[in-house]
Amino acid sequence: MSKRYVVIMAGGKGERFWPASRLKRPKHLLPIVGDKPMLTQTVDRLDGFVESENIFVITNAEQWEGVCKVCPTLPKENIVAEPVGRDTAAAVGLAMLMIKQKDPEASLAMLPADALIKDWKGFQRALDVAFSAAEEASRLVTIGIEPTEPATGYGYIQKGDSVSRHNEIDIFKVVEFKEKPDLETAQSYLESGDYFWNAGMFVWSVQAISEALGMFTPELKTGLDEIERRMDEGEERDPLLAELYPELEKISIDFAVMEKAENVVTLAATFDWDDVGAWPAIERHFPSDSSGNVADGEAVFESSSGNIAVSGEDHLIAFIGVDDLIVVHTEDATLVCKKDQAQKIKDLVKGLGPDRV
Repeated sequence: MSKRYVVIMAGGKGERFWPASRLKRPKHLLPIVGDKPMLTQTVDRLDGFVESENIFVITNAEQWEGVCKVCPTLPKENIVAEPVGRDTAAAVGLAMLMIKQKDPEASLAMLPADALIKDWKGFQRALDVAFSAAEEASRLVTIGIEPTEPATGYGYIQKGDSVSRHNEIDIFKVVEFKEKPDLETAQSYLESGDYFWNAGMFVWSVQAISEALGMFTPELKTGLDEIERRMDEGEERDPLLAELYPELEKISIDFAVMEKAENVVTLAATFDWDDVGAWPAIERHFPSDSSGNVADGEAVFESSSGNIAVSGEDHLIAFIGVDDLIVVHTEDATLVCKKDQAQKIKDLVKGLGPDRV
């Protein structure tokens, strides 16, 4: 069996979790849900599935030290900082090059750093099946999440016929990727039973993704080939990336490859999943009082309902006569917003000065 590797993408800014999340210490470096940072939980979830030396993290220069701190079991050379962000297709290409240097016959999974998954056994089972599907044929595999509601914040994957089966899990041909829908369309997807949420979890062989990048993003592939050539000649990775990586084409892997390739397949996740995408998500993971108020930290609620409070150490937040608010207090900033406005936090952050993000 070919070697298996996992590459975790951990370069996001986590802007929707401001003011707790900052550029140098974003969402995946924080214990948003659970007692460990989200990235640490992602690494721990792979325990027993791959060796630590086969786990890589792609991050950025601002977060490199923080990633090293929360991932002490990983070799530091496996934590790679992009000199600039060039979207996910470039990150996938960089991952492919790193694994190819180790083993050209290997397969690799690309995972987000900050999803919450409690069922490790179910996760590893599905990941094993995804690897098997990628290894038995030249396939690009994505793990889909069976929708539980007509969500408008996720992209969708339309599944077709079953093409194979591993460990009692069907592998389906992907008919089409769908962009984030409106509510009516999302409801129709849910009722049809033919759609998964796109969770951004991919598995493929080095050869399959290299061929796909060459076919659909030849300009990007040319830049990656130049990096590979000079690495093979003995140039050090980080200075080389600083020189050439900023010139790579900036495009997402979904637009670049997944929506165009014919050899894309999917399988249903056999585990719980939550992308914990914004502050309202923590309601699902913390106990609430009789009025639906949730607190992470110290808070009191008087004649108030449906509120979320997140407070720092030794800081009390008090609510009187208010409903459906999010209040987050940190050492240097306090956020107050309506729960239905939480997605606008990202827009707010863009207007703040560099000392506040």
